[in-house]
Amino acid sequence: MPVEFKNYYDVLGVARTATDAEIKQAFRKLARQYHPDVAKNKDKAAAERKFKEVNEANEVLSDPDKRRKYDELGANWNRPDRQASQPRGGFDQGFEAASEFHFDGTGFSDFFEQFFGSRGRPSGGFGRAGRYGMGGEPTAQRGQDIEGDILVTLDEVLHGSTRTIRLQRVEPRTGQSTFQTLQVKIPPGVREAQLIRLAGKGQDGIGGGDSGHLYLRVKFAKHPDFRVRGADLYCDLELAPWEAVLGATVQIPTLDGMVALSIPAGTVAERQFRLRGKGLPAGDTTRSDLYAIVSIQVPAQPTPEQKALWEQLATKSTFNPRKTP
Repeated sequence: MPVEFKNYYDVLGVARTATDAEIKQAFRKLARQYHPDVAKNKDKAAAERKFKEVNEANEVLSDPDKRRKYDELGANWNRPDRQASQPRGGFDQGFEAASEFHFDGTGFSDFFEQFFGSRGRPSGGFGRAGRYGMGGEPTAQRGQDIEGDILVTLDEVLHGSTRTIRLQRVEPRTGQSTFQTLQVKIPPGVREAQLIRLAGKGQDGIGGGDSGHLYLRVKFAKHPDFRVRGADLYCDLELAPWEAVLGATVQIPTLDGMVALSIPAGTVAERQFRLRGKGLPAGDTTRSDLYAIVSIQVPAQPTPEQKALWEQLATKSTFNPRKTP
């Protein structure tokens, strides 16, 4: 079945020579614009689709191994010999003419699933040839498990959700497709790489054998503000020099909305502020924490008047950060 090529550089609006920093910057800008947890878009469905494209592009281009593999595909990505060498959605490694499976609604394209996703889970599987007993009757064989990825936002991790996905099964001999709509429950507190099982939704059994299972491996959607470590969240807290020196009250984002944080005078770079209970679920009734990490930002192009004030401060201040205590 034809797979549509995804130009991830175009999706992020960067050149093929873009640095890691440029890719990160482009992703954060677009993610802030389209992220379902952040964006205030009139067309929510369109914004969500765009965010999934942005996240998928970032998933590949921000990972050195995936980016190298993607770049190696190059302009001839769809040459017959290239396609044949890639793992197929039919999961027929070691099996004969198994069905192909395609997913819609998981947050990843078929292109990503084919080249970078979790394609197939051979344990317990079988080929269409099956096995036969002494009388020529097929021995009951359990169907093969299948596996895919599902993109989950941090809001879904916090609150849980029910997602609708569409599973397409393609018979390789006939090319005939059948479709099935499935409801996938995302439990609150789900973890990265956790497998969500949909019992009996894998490859059909033969000879009266049970069907295999469908496993969806959770991948967290990258958030423009937060990084995930276990159940803790981390974010950058950018302060102006005067805020760090004099103290201030600043607004910082959380999954529950903006909150005010009091910054004491004399705050230094890399100091961490802990916001208890503002992380991801850590148990049935508890939540982990959010850590805001300070960085001091300086104006890149001060006006002449501002520069004069900085020069005045420099002449009057006795502070020397390089002085040995």
